[in-house]
Amino acid sequence: QVQLMESGGGLVQPGGSLRLSCTASGTVFGIGTMTWYRQAPGKERELVATIDEDGGRDQDDSVKGRFTISRDNAKNTVYLQMNSLRREDTAVYICNAWIRTDITDRIKSFWGQGTQVTVSS
Repeated sequence: QVQLMESGGGLVQPGGSLRLSCTASGTVFGIGTMTWYRQAPGKERELVATIDEDGGRDQDDSVKGRFTISRDNAKNTVYLQMNSLRREDTAVYICNAWIRTDITDRIKSFWGQGTQVTVSS
């Protein structure tokens, strides 16, 4: 089976930086779009940034100019570089990826468990 594992979360002061990683392991034949979501306490899950298999990117207006999504296809990994962090960025950051798990073109959605990012002084 396939697992997504996030890492890189933690406690950071306002204005600081963190780099999140999410790696797919298991039976991976190919990965399509990879997306970072976040969910703050009492709020709905929201899309932060997404990147397709050709490198095309999109991100929420609230993080433009501060966050950068990238991927390393050889490592089955997506990254989220977060700079100029604000208190309102505090949330659980969750990775999603569409993955081919066999030789057909069928693609399935997988989710990680999430990593906590806390921005506080």
